[in-house]
Amino acid sequence: MWRSCLRLRDGGRRLLNRPRSGLTASEGLGRKPPIPFRAYVPPAERKKFYQNVSISQGEGGFEINLDHRKLRTPQGKLFTVPSEALAIAVATEWDSQQDTIKMYTMHLTTLCNTSLDNPTQRDKDQLIRAAVKFLDTDTVCYRVEEPETLVELQRNEWDPVISWAERRYGVEIGSSTSITGPSIPARTREVLVSHLASYNMWALQGIEFVVTQLKSLVLTLGLMDLHLTVEQAVLLSRLEEEYQLSAWKNVRPWRVMALAVTLQPVPSGTLFVHLCSESTAIKHKLLQG
Repeated sequence: MWRSCLRLRDGGRRLLNRPRSGLTASEGLGRKPPIPFRAYVPPAERKKFYQNVSISQGEGGFEINLDHRKLRTPQGKLFTVPSEALAIAVATEWDSQQDTIKMYTMHLTTLCNTSLDNPTQRDKDQLIRAAVKFLDTDTVCYRVEEPETLVELQRNEWDPVISWAERRYGVEIGSSTSITGPSIPARTREVLVSHLASYNMWALQGIEFVVTQLKSLVLTLGLMDLHLTVEQAVLLSRLEEEYQLSAWKNVRPWRVMALAVTLQPVPSGTLFVHLCSESTAIKHKLLQG
């Protein structure tokens, strides 16, 4: 993943030019009024209004230019990201748009907007608590009692991931067939809160995004720690759905569509976290991988 980003960086040097002034563009679609206390929802498709995409370095970081227009957030803030690699990745999203701008495919742009505007007005502690709360309904912790084939499948596929997380963080997570889910010890929550506190606000926005897509903090942690690939994490999050679909014939088109819906945002969210992370250990591991 990191090597791909480096290739983007090498190939994207041509995007870097001097800062330009000009008309503002919120979400690249014109200035919009502030959207308070809720997460952004990508707008409908709009006709593409620019030809060239470039990046420039300003005092606050790296900016995105659409022709002579500087990209701005929905709240009108200058769209500025902390690293050149992230700027190139965002610029690539805009450069890949064809006749229409499809914001629902531009997950990195949306995550940057959310990080810059913080429309839900949450602080770092609230973001961390929201992510840890997913343990109460974590996909891999909820088990069925029947049929036996699905019970065994969940045990074989999910237990190793839980065991890894328990060893990795020195905590107890477990699983349950109860409708109320497993009883997560207070110490487990405290340890995971402490771990997530090592990430900055931008990375935490990405983590919550991935957790929401996978409906699992455990799978997200495995993904961020490079214990799981994106495909593995997505398939594990859809284990029960995949099992049910396997019992039906002529469902391949629906399966492909369902997988695509999940596979599109998860890689972007994962890349966003790694590009925004302050952890040099993670970056070193990515470079070595």
